[in-house]
Amino acid sequence: MSIRSLYWFTNDLRISDNPLLTQAAQNSHQLTCCYLMPSLTPLDQRFQVVASNGLAKQRFLLESLADLDAKLQTLGQSLQIATGEAVSQLCQFIELTESNHLYVSESVDFAIHQTLREVRLRYPQLTVVSLNTHRLFEQAELPFSLAALPDSFSVFRKQVESLDGRYSSQSARWNSDITALPPSVLSSSSSWLSSVIRSINLELRSSPLWRGGESAALEHLEDYFSSDAPLIYKQTRNALDEWESSTKFSPWLANGCLSIGRLLARLNDYETQRGANESTYWIYFELLWREYFQWYALKYGAQLFQFSGIKGQVPLTSYYPQRMRSWINGTTPYPIVNAAMKQLKATGYLSNRSRQLVASCLVHELSIDWRYGAQYFQSQLIDYDVASNWGNWQYLAGVGADPRGHRRFDLAKQTALYDPELSFIRHWQGEADQHSIDVVDMVDWPVSPAQ
Repeated sequence: MSIRSLYWFTNDLRISDNPLLTQAAQNSHQLTCCYLMPSLTPLDQRFQVVASNGLAKQRFLLESLADLDAKLQTLGQSLQIATGEAVSQLCQFIELTESNHLYVSESVDFAIHQTLREVRLRYPQLTVVSLNTHRLFEQAELPFSLAALPDSFSVFRKQVESLDGRYSSQSARWNSDITALPPSVLSSSSSWLSSVIRSINLELRSSPLWRGGESAALEHLEDYFSSDAPLIYKQTRNALDEWESSTKFSPWLANGCLSIGRLLARLNDYETQRGANESTYWIYFELLWREYFQWYALKYGAQLFQFSGIKGQVPLTSYYPQRMRSWINGTTPYPIVNAAMKQLKATGYLSNRSRQLVASCLVHELSIDWRYGAQYFQSQLIDYDVASNWGNWQYLAGVGADPRGHRRFDLAKQTALYDPELSFIRHWQGEADQHSIDVVDMVDWPVSPAQ
């Protein structure tokens, strides 16, 4: 039987270190590669507070797709890009190419699970093939079942670190570069990418800190591990705005332009060549945090998006439109929050410390339902990852994997610790003109400054 395959790229936008694509290449007589532009789910629509994704996020994704298409074309292939509702677009590709196999990376994304369920119902004879391309561990390697995943990262880390080795075997397992791909029956449909990227660049009026795509990811991987930065990572990781302060791998990891296995292998090589210390370990520690939330999302599924989280505790928050607008626009009474939110809008990125501060502000100072913040991050972050984003928001809101409960940060103290000279606040124009969290009362009448 002729195997006609459709490869659906999701968060695995790379050619190298992609075991699923390797398998598709080896087993298919005909192969069509596609990507479905993200569309709003009912959950997104419910908590949507801006009309569209941020420009920086759009640019990074389009650059990643353009780079992927260029690499595919060197292998005699091309990337088909479609917009619209995911199920209908996949079905059109299946019909058009008469595909009998669908390849898609294993995902923790509940929306992807729902899409695959619908496609399977419509095409019961379709063979769906999935492999892990995004996580560090296979489920069989974990010292517990998925149902027994600890509800605490500390417990997870201790159990995982008790295993032998640093799982450098991931590198050997994933180190398979593709030299050829089966032919497609469709011609390229992505020539429009470069013109859209140019128009976004004109609108943003700033050079991107990141360039999307596997090529840029591999360049950064070599640059970072050719420097001394890994040796001092733990001392610099909480800085708010310096490029060298953190690894900056997250956008490429989130979009799958870089594999976690290759990153870990490069870290292990660095420790062998330059020596291991607390900072190089802390890079691994942060990778374990990312890994934990992948399994957390897989275990809890739709609970990842529920107001009461995994604990069933309803936070004492609601939704205040004016407060939400102030938070998004960086016009709250809290300068460090304002600066961070303006940075997010301009660049699509925030440091880990800034993310904690703005999330704490939204939940604990502005008393807003954490899901609105999570969805806004989803629309803006170039390193948006469904598991890390929603899992971390639950954590900060006190309804997730935090045994201590609410994480409320003293914003004045945090400013003194991490921006004592106020340079970050000045750079991003975070100075507060508004000194009250409300400018209108409960019936939308303006609140006077005297009140």
